[in-house]
Amino acid sequence: MKWTKFKIKTLTEAEDIIISALYDIGLEGAQIEDKIPLTAAEKEQMFVDIPPEAGEDDGIAYLSFFVEEKEDGTLDVDGECMTAEEILKKVEKELEDLRMFMDIGEGMVSVDETEDIDWINNWKEYFHQFYIDDVLVIPSWEEVREEDKGRMVLHIDPGTAFGTGMHETTQLCIRQLRKHITGDTRLLDVGTGSGILSILSLMFGAKEAVGTDLDPCAIEAVGENKKANNIPDSQFQVMIGNLITDKEIQDKVGYECYDIVVANILADVLINLTPVIMANLKPGGVYITSGIIDDKEEAVKEAVLAAGMEILEITYQGEWVCITAGKP
Repeated sequence: MKWTKFKIKTLTEAEDIIISALYDIGLEGAQIEDKIPLTAAEKEQMFVDIPPEAGEDDGIAYLSFFVEEKEDGTLDVDGECMTAEEILKKVEKELEDLRMFMDIGEGMVSVDETEDIDWINNWKEYFHQFYIDDVLVIPSWEEVREEDKGRMVLHIDPGTAFGTGMHETTQLCIRQLRKHITGDTRLLDVGTGSGILSILSLMFGAKEAVGTDLDPCAIEAVGENKKANNIPDSQFQVMIGNLITDKEIQDKVGYECYDIVVANILADVLINLTPVIMANLKPGGVYITSGIIDDKEEAVKEAVLAAGMEILEITYQGEWVCITAGKP
Protein backbone atom coordinates (compact mmCIF):
# COMPACT_ATOMS: atom_id res chain seq x y z
CA MET A 1 0.00 0.00 0.00
CA LYS A 2 1.35 3.41 -0.95
CA TRP A 3 0.67 6.74 0.72
CA THR A 4 1.48 10.32 -0.19
CA LYS A 5 2.50 12.61 2.65
CA PHE A 6 1.87 16.35 2.54
CA LYS A 7 4.05 18.00 5.19
CA ILE A 8 3.63 21.67 6.11
CA LYS A 9 6.14 23.76 8.03
CA THR A 10 4.28 26.37 10.05
CA LEU A 11 4.00 27.96 13.51
CA THR A 12 2.59 26.26 16.59
CA GLU A 13 -0.01 29.01 16.99
CA ALA A 14 -1.34 28.24 13.50
CA GLU A 15 -1.69 24.46 13.97
CA ASP A 16 -5.40 24.34 14.77
CA ILE A 17 -6.58 26.74 12.09
CA ILE A 18 -4.54 24.98 9.37
CA ILE A 19 -5.81 21.55 10.42
CA SER A 20 -9.37 22.91 10.33
CA ALA A 21 -8.89 24.52 6.91
CA LEU A 22 -7.43 21.38 5.37
CA TYR A 23 -10.15 19.22 6.91
CA ASP A 24 -12.58 21.22 4.80
CA ILE A 25 -10.81 20.06 1.61
CA GLY A 26 -10.75 16.42 2.72
CA LEU A 27 -7.39 16.05 4.50
CA GLU A 28 -7.90 14.46 7.91
CA GLY A 29 -5.86 13.00 10.76
CA ALA A 30 -2.94 15.41 11.02
CA GLN A 31 0.30 14.19 12.55
CA ILE A 32 1.66 17.10 14.63
CA GLU A 33 5.35 17.56 15.43
CA ASP A 34 6.25 20.45 17.71
CA LYS A 35 8.14 21.17 20.92
CA ILE A 36 5.29 22.49 23.03
CA PRO A 37 5.60 20.95 26.53
CA LEU A 38 2.67 18.80 27.63
CA THR A 39 0.44 20.38 30.26
CA ALA A 40 -0.36 18.54 33.50
CA ALA A 41 -3.85 17.77 32.17
CA GLU A 42 -2.45 16.36 28.91
CA LYS A 43 0.03 14.17 30.78
CA GLU A 44 -2.75 12.83 32.99
CA GLN A 45 -5.03 12.09 30.05
CA MET A 46 -2.37 10.63 27.76
CA PHE A 47 -0.54 8.34 30.21
CA VAL A 48 2.41 8.42 27.79
CA ASP A 49 4.65 5.39 28.33
CA ILE A 50 7.18 6.48 25.70
CA PRO A 51 7.17 10.28 25.83
CA PRO A 52 8.33 12.22 22.79
CA GLU A 53 11.76 13.78 23.06
CA ALA A 54 11.38 17.54 22.82
CA GLY A 55 13.87 20.33 23.21
CA GLU A 56 13.07 23.94 23.97
CA ASP A 57 9.92 25.20 22.25
CA ASP A 58 10.99 27.12 19.13
CA GLY A 59 7.47 27.97 17.93
CA ILE A 60 7.86 25.78 14.81
CA ALA A 61 5.40 23.03 13.94
CA TYR A 62 5.21 20.41 11.21
CA LEU A 63 1.81 19.09 10.15
CA SER A 64 1.71 15.88 8.07
CA PHE A 65 -1.33 14.52 6.23
CA PHE A 66 -1.28 11.03 4.69
CA VAL A 67 -3.42 10.18 1.65
CA GLU A 68 -3.78 6.64 0.32
CA GLU A 69 -2.77 6.03 -3.28
CA LYS A 70 -5.11 3.95 -5.44
CA GLU A 71 -4.04 1.34 -7.99
CA ASP A 72 -4.35 3.82 -10.87
CA GLY A 73 -1.96 6.24 -9.12
CA THR A 74 -4.60 8.75 -8.03
CA LEU A 75 -5.18 9.70 -4.41
CA ASP A 76 -8.40 9.12 -2.51
CA VAL A 77 -9.45 12.32 -0.74
CA ASP A 78 -12.78 11.97 0.98
CA GLY A 79 -14.04 9.66 -1.79
CA GLU A 80 -12.76 11.88 -4.62
CA CYS A 81 -9.89 10.76 -6.86
CA MET A 82 -7.23 13.46 -7.28
CA THR A 83 -3.60 13.72 -8.29
CA ALA A 84 -0.91 14.82 -5.83
CA GLU A 85 -0.48 18.01 -7.88
CA GLU A 86 -4.20 18.83 -7.56
CA ILE A 87 -4.14 18.31 -3.81
CA LEU A 88 -0.97 20.37 -3.47
CA LYS A 89 -2.58 23.28 -5.32
CA LYS A 90 -5.58 23.13 -2.98
CA VAL A 91 -3.34 23.04 0.10
CA GLU A 92 -1.25 25.97 -1.13
CA LYS A 93 -4.40 28.00 -1.88
CA GLU A 94 -5.76 27.38 1.64
CA LEU A 95 -2.44 28.46 3.15
CA GLU A 96 -2.34 31.62 1.03
CA ASP A 97 -5.89 32.49 2.09
CA LEU A 98 -4.90 32.06 5.74
CA ARG A 99 -1.91 34.39 5.30
CA MET A 100 -4.33 37.25 4.69
CA PHE A 101 -5.38 37.34 8.33
CA MET A 102 -2.73 35.48 10.37
CA ASP A 103 0.96 34.57 10.49
CA ILE A 104 1.49 30.96 9.45
CA GLY A 105 5.28 31.17 9.20
CA GLU A 106 6.96 29.62 6.16
CA GLY A 107 3.91 27.62 5.11
CA MET A 108 6.19 25.48 2.98
CA VAL A 109 4.66 22.20 1.73
CA SER A 110 6.70 19.11 0.84
CA VAL A 111 5.23 16.05 -0.88
CA ASP A 112 6.71 12.57 -0.43
CA GLU A 113 5.59 9.06 -1.32
CA THR A 114 5.97 6.31 1.24
CA GLU A 115 5.10 2.62 1.16
CA ASP A 116 3.63 0.15 3.64
CA ILE A 117 3.02 2.43 6.60
CA ASP A 118 2.42 -0.05 9.42
CA TRP A 119 0.32 2.09 11.73
CA ILE A 120 -0.12 -0.80 14.16
CA ASN A 121 3.52 -1.76 14.67
CA ASN A 122 5.60 1.38 14.04
CA TRP A 123 5.65 2.17 17.77
CA LYS A 124 7.75 -0.97 18.37
CA GLU A 125 10.91 0.82 17.27
CA TYR A 126 10.63 2.96 20.42
CA PHE A 127 9.99 0.15 22.93
CA HIS A 128 13.05 -1.79 24.07
CA GLN A 129 13.87 -3.89 27.11
CA PHE A 130 14.34 -1.98 30.34
CA TYR A 131 14.51 -2.53 34.11
CA ILE A 132 12.08 -1.83 36.92
CA ASP A 133 14.49 -2.15 39.82
CA ASP A 134 15.72 -5.76 39.48
CA VAL A 135 12.99 -6.90 37.07
CA LEU A 136 13.79 -7.02 33.34
CA VAL A 137 10.84 -6.04 31.13
CA ILE A 138 11.29 -7.25 27.56
CA PRO A 139 9.11 -7.39 24.41
CA SER A 140 8.81 -10.54 22.31
CA TRP A 141 10.93 -9.14 19.48
CA GLU A 142 14.05 -8.86 21.68
CA GLU A 143 16.29 -11.50 23.28
CA VAL A 144 17.29 -11.75 26.93
CA ARG A 145 20.98 -10.93 27.16
CA GLU A 146 23.32 -13.46 28.75
CA GLU A 147 24.00 -11.21 31.75
CA ASP A 148 20.27 -10.98 32.50
CA LYS A 149 19.47 -14.69 32.52
CA GLY A 150 19.42 -14.86 36.33
CA ARG A 151 16.93 -12.01 36.69
CA MET A 152 13.18 -12.07 37.07
CA VAL A 153 11.97 -11.44 33.51
CA LEU A 154 8.58 -10.04 32.53
CA HIS A 155 7.78 -10.73 28.87
CA ILE A 156 5.30 -8.08 27.76
CA ASP A 157 3.77 -7.07 24.46
CA PRO A 158 1.44 -4.19 25.26
CA GLY A 159 -0.19 -4.03 21.83
CA THR A 160 -1.66 -0.77 20.59
CA ALA A 161 -4.07 0.02 23.42
CA PHE A 162 -2.19 -0.60 26.65
CA GLY A 163 0.95 0.32 28.52
CA THR A 164 4.44 -1.13 28.52
CA GLY A 165 5.37 -0.71 32.18
CA MET A 166 7.65 2.23 31.46
CA HIS A 167 5.26 4.78 32.92
CA GLU A 168 6.11 6.12 36.39
CA THR A 169 2.67 5.22 37.75
CA THR A 170 3.07 1.56 36.79
CA GLN A 171 6.44 1.41 38.49
CA LEU A 172 5.10 3.06 41.64
CA CYS A 173 2.35 0.42 41.83
CA ILE A 174 4.80 -2.43 41.25
CA ARG A 175 6.97 -1.35 44.17
CA GLN A 176 3.98 -1.16 46.51
CA LEU A 177 2.68 -4.53 45.36
CA ARG A 178 6.03 -6.08 46.10
CA LYS A 179 5.87 -4.74 49.67
CA HIS A 180 2.45 -6.15 50.45
CA ILE A 181 2.09 -9.40 48.48
CA THR A 182 2.24 -12.71 50.34
CA GLY A 183 1.71 -16.28 49.24
CA ASP A 184 -1.98 -16.01 50.20
CA THR A 185 -2.70 -12.75 48.36
CA ARG A 186 -5.82 -12.55 46.22
CA LEU A 187 -5.50 -9.47 43.98
CA LEU A 188 -8.05 -7.32 42.17
CA ASP A 189 -6.50 -5.25 39.35
CA VAL A 190 -8.92 -2.52 38.19
CA GLY A 191 -8.08 -1.25 34.70
CA THR A 192 -5.79 -4.21 34.09
CA GLY A 193 -4.94 -3.30 30.46
CA SER A 194 -2.17 -5.62 29.30
CA GLY A 195 -2.13 -7.33 32.72
CA ILE A 196 1.32 -6.13 33.80
CA LEU A 197 0.46 -5.54 37.45
CA SER A 198 -1.41 -8.83 37.88
CA ILE A 199 1.21 -10.92 36.08
CA LEU A 200 4.04 -9.44 38.11
CA SER A 201 2.04 -9.90 41.33
CA LEU A 202 1.71 -13.61 40.53
CA MET A 203 5.43 -13.76 39.78
CA PHE A 204 6.04 -12.10 43.16
CA GLY A 205 4.10 -14.93 44.81
CA ALA A 206 0.43 -13.88 44.86
CA LYS A 207 -2.05 -16.77 44.85
CA GLU A 208 -4.63 -15.43 42.39
CA ALA A 209 -5.53 -12.30 40.38
CA VAL A 210 -8.73 -10.93 38.87
CA GLY A 211 -8.58 -8.02 36.42
CA THR A 212 -11.31 -5.72 35.17
CA ASP A 213 -11.20 -3.37 32.20
CA LEU A 214 -13.57 -1.35 30.05
CA ASP A 215 -11.82 -2.30 26.81
CA PRO A 216 -12.60 -5.75 25.36
CA CYS A 217 -9.12 -5.72 23.79
CA ALA A 218 -7.78 -6.42 27.28
CA ILE A 219 -8.92 -10.06 26.97
CA GLU A 220 -6.58 -10.75 24.05
CA ALA A 221 -3.72 -8.62 25.41
CA VAL A 222 -3.82 -10.33 28.80
CA GLY A 223 -4.14 -13.76 27.18
CA GLU A 224 -1.00 -13.23 25.11
CA ASN A 225 0.97 -11.90 28.05
CA LYS A 226 -0.14 -14.73 30.36
CA LYS A 227 1.06 -17.21 27.78
CA ALA A 228 4.39 -15.40 27.35
CA ASN A 229 5.00 -15.58 31.12
CA ASN A 230 3.63 -19.09 31.73
CA ILE A 231 0.74 -17.88 33.86
CA PRO A 232 -2.07 -20.47 34.02
CA ASP A 233 -5.58 -19.27 33.15
CA SER A 234 -6.76 -20.53 36.53
CA GLN A 235 -4.59 -17.96 38.30
CA PHE A 236 -5.65 -14.83 36.39
CA GLN A 237 -9.02 -14.07 34.84
CA VAL A 238 -10.25 -10.85 33.24
CA MET A 239 -13.76 -9.39 33.28
CA ILE A 240 -14.95 -6.60 30.98
CA GLY A 241 -17.20 -3.95 32.48
CA ASN A 242 -17.43 -0.83 34.63
CA LEU A 243 -16.84 -1.71 38.27
CA ILE A 244 -18.11 1.70 39.37
CA THR A 245 -21.58 1.52 37.83
CA ASP A 246 -22.26 -2.07 36.73
CA LYS A 247 -23.87 -4.15 39.49
CA GLU A 248 -23.46 -7.34 37.47
CA ILE A 249 -19.68 -6.83 37.29
CA GLN A 250 -19.57 -5.93 40.98
CA ASP A 251 -21.31 -9.20 41.81
CA LYS A 252 -19.03 -11.23 39.53
CA VAL A 253 -15.92 -9.64 41.02
CA GLY A 254 -17.15 -10.41 44.54
CA TYR A 255 -17.30 -8.74 47.93
CA GLU A 256 -14.76 -8.64 50.76
CA CYS A 257 -12.61 -11.25 49.05
CA TYR A 258 -9.44 -9.38 48.02
CA ASP A 259 -6.32 -8.83 50.09
CA ILE A 260 -5.09 -6.14 47.67
CA VAL A 261 -6.88 -3.94 45.16
CA VAL A 262 -4.62 -2.04 42.74
CA ALA A 263 -5.90 0.68 40.41
CA ASN A 264 -3.56 2.55 38.07
CA ILE A 265 -6.15 4.84 36.47
CA LEU A 266 -6.81 8.56 36.09
CA ALA A 267 -7.28 10.48 39.32
CA ASP A 268 -10.83 11.56 38.47
CA VAL A 269 -11.80 7.91 37.99
CA LEU A 270 -10.12 6.92 41.27
CA ILE A 271 -12.25 9.43 43.15
CA ASN A 272 -15.43 7.66 42.00
CA LEU A 273 -13.93 4.17 42.24
CA THR A 274 -12.63 4.38 45.81
CA PRO A 275 -15.96 4.11 47.69
CA VAL A 276 -16.85 1.05 45.57
CA ILE A 277 -13.54 -0.67 46.34
CA MET A 278 -14.30 -0.73 50.05
CA ALA A 279 -16.85 -3.45 49.33
CA ASN A 280 -14.31 -5.59 47.43
CA LEU A 281 -11.53 -5.43 50.01
CA LYS A 282 -11.27 -7.80 52.93
CA PRO A 283 -11.07 -6.13 56.34
CA GLY A 284 -7.40 -5.25 56.74
CA GLY A 285 -6.92 -5.25 52.96
CA VAL A 286 -4.61 -2.87 51.07
CA TYR A 287 -5.65 -0.40 48.35
CA ILE A 288 -2.87 0.77 45.98
CA THR A 289 -3.68 3.66 43.66
CA SER A 290 -1.74 5.60 41.05
CA GLY A 291 -2.32 7.47 37.82
CA ILE A 292 -2.35 10.57 40.01
CA ILE A 293 -0.62 13.67 38.65
CA ASP A 294 0.81 15.67 41.56
CA ASP A 295 -1.81 18.44 41.54
CA LYS A 296 -4.57 15.82 42.02
CA GLU A 297 -2.96 14.25 45.10
CA GLU A 298 -5.13 16.04 47.66
CA ALA A 299 -8.37 15.20 45.86
CA VAL A 300 -7.56 11.47 45.81
CA LYS A 301 -6.41 11.55 49.45
CA GLU A 302 -9.72 13.13 50.43
CA ALA A 303 -11.64 10.41 48.56
CA VAL A 304 -9.62 7.66 50.26
CA LEU A 305 -10.20 9.12 53.73
CA ALA A 306 -13.89 9.80 53.03
CA ALA A 307 -14.33 6.13 52.11
CA GLY A 308 -13.12 5.17 55.60
CA MET A 309 -9.61 4.01 54.75
CA GLU A 310 -6.35 4.84 56.47
CA ILE A 311 -3.47 6.15 54.38
CA LEU A 312 -0.45 3.89 54.85
CA GLU A 313 2.09 5.47 52.51
CA ILE A 314 2.44 8.04 49.73
CA THR A 315 5.25 7.63 47.22
CA TYR A 316 6.39 9.75 44.31
CA GLN A 317 8.18 9.40 40.98
CA GLY A 318 8.56 12.43 38.76
CA GLU A 319 5.26 14.28 38.66
CA TRP A 320 3.27 11.21 39.67
CA VAL A 321 1.90 10.02 43.00
CA CYS A 322 0.98 6.62 44.45
CA ILE A 323 -1.31 6.46 47.47
CA THR A 324 -1.43 3.20 49.45
CA ALA A 325 -4.23 2.84 51.96
CA GLY A 326 -5.68 0.18 54.24
CA LYS A 327 -9.22 -0.88 55.07
CA PRO A 328 -9.80 -1.14 58.83
